[in-house]
Parts: sequence; structure tokens; C-alpha cells
Amino acid sequence: MSSPTLFDEGSDPRRPDAPLAARMRPTELDEVVGQREVLGPGTPLRRLLQSGSTTARTSLLLWGPPGTGKTTLAMLVASAGGDQFVELSAV
Repeated sequence: MSSPTLFDEGSDPRRPDAPLAARMRPTELDEVVGQREVLGPGTPLRRLLQSGSTTARTSLLLWGPPGTGKTTLAMLVASAGGDQFVELSAV
């Protein structure tokens, strides 16, 4: 059996050999720095996540330049709702 790679399904970003960016990624919404207009207290997304409603969170489109935290935010939103996260790239 071969050893897992960074691109294997189920690979753990907390592995010691994972890329630094993956290891430093926030694991909870409260750890996100910036994005206060999206995740701050009382914002629609924060209220939705705190309500526990999963029916209104079936899809989410995040748009912006590289490195702004779109993938991290999507992972955290999915995790907060106990949902599966599937990452797709338009590139």
C-alpha cells in the first residue's frame, strides 16, 4: 500500500508534512482574521450558522482574488453545519 499524498481524499492538513498554509488554516470561525463584514456578530452568515439551519445552506458562492480566504471560509461553513465540503476549482 502506498503512502498518502497531499491530494488523497481524506488527507489530513494537520499532518507534519502538509503545506504550511494548510497547517495554519483556521479550524473555527472565530479564528478567522478579517472578513468581519461577512463573519462579524449579527451578520447574515453568522446568524445562519448559529441558527443551525441546514436547509438554507445548500450552496454558497464565494468570489474574490486569490488568497483572501474563500476556501477556508467554505470549509469552516461546511464544518459548522456538519456538512460535507467538496472543493471545485474553475481553473
